This record gives sequence, C-alpha cells and structure tokens, in this order.
Amino acid sequence: MKSIENLQWRYATKKFDPSKKLTQDQLDILTQTFNLTATSYGLQPCRLIVVQSQEVKDAMVEKSFGQRQVADSSAVLVLCTRHVDEDYVNEYFNLVKKIRQTPDEVLKPFKDMLTSSFSSKQVEEVEQWAKNQAYIILGNLMTVCAQERIDSCPMEGFIPAQIDELLGLEEQGLKSVLLLPVGYRATDDMFADFKKVRRPEQEMVRYV
Repeated sequence: MKSIENLQWRYATKKFDPSKKLTQDQLDILTQTFNLTATSYGLQPCRLIVVQSQEVKDAMVEKSFGQRQVADSSAVLVLCTRHVDEDYVNEYFNLVKKIRQTPDEVLKPFKDMLTSSFSSKQVEEVEQWAKNQAYIILGNLMTVCAQERIDSCPMEGFIPAQIDELLGLEEQGLKSVLLLPVGYRATDDMFADFKKVRRPEQEMVRYV
C-alpha cells in the first residue's frame, strides 16, 4: 500500500519553494531512473538535460508561457530526443556485444531487422517513435519522484524551438519534448490539498 500512498501524495505541483533544493543523491536517483527506464528495442533515443542554473531557469519562464515552476523548482529535467539511424543502431549493438559478449551471429538477425526498419521510416515517424519513449520515461520519473517524496510537475506547455536554442540542443542533435520541474512544494500551494479527481476504478478497469 505504500506505493498507493505515494501516488495519492503526488500531484502536479503548481508552486515550488525556491529555497528548498534537492541533494545530489536525490538527483542521482532521478538520473539513474532516466537511464534505467525501458525503451523500445532498448535503443534509448532520449537524452536528459538537468538544468540547475537559476539564470537559465529564469530564462525558461518566458519560453514556458510564464509558468513559474521552471524558475522556482530545484531543477528542471529536460527530456530530449535524438535521431536514430543506421550508425546509432550499430553503436547499440557494439555496446551489447561489449557488455554481454554476445557473438555476432546471434546479434545479426535482430541488428539487420532494426537497421532495415529504421532505414525505411520517414524522419517524422522516427521522431514520433522517440517522443513516445520520452513519455514512458516521464511516467517512470514521476513515479520514482513520488516514491522518494520529490515534488514534480510534468509540462508540455513550452516552446521547444526556443528551449532548444537556449540550451544549445540543436548543435547536439537533440530536440526538447518534455519538461519535468522537480523540487519541493511551497507550503501555500493550495493545489496540494485538493482531492484527486478520478473516475471510479470499476469504470476504468476491466478484467477479462
């Protein structure tokens, strides 16, 4: 029941206490969560930018439609995607071989399938696929935040091109797709005490 208690405790934090900061150990838990989250084919098409600089967070407010969470949080986790091509797939299988000592003849069928699949996709298809992986990661990060009693606020409401420019992401071959400010809720955030509004479980879940 502890997991359910933690999920009941979490909410999309509207107001952070800027005086309270996460420890490096807490940030390490979140970065490890990001890196350990499952992604399709294990290809990890996402990257994480951890923004702690107050100057940069302040600059993000205007590019996030005035939402103060990005400035007042302890850090903003910026989930980014990168393009997956044949070279990237090859890098992945080289890593598999290095870590697991898997023979080439075992890896080749899967490797050829992925290379063929991604080579035949339009750029837009690959970008959407990568973005879907970012949402999986976001959900996992939010759950771990709740388990660790770290407040968070998932955000789609920002201008990606402007965030990309601010963080120099284009030069890194990255595109921002989601933001997750993390930190501690302000004591006067009235949303913290609001009851959750959810449809009855019996309406939402069906056993077959």
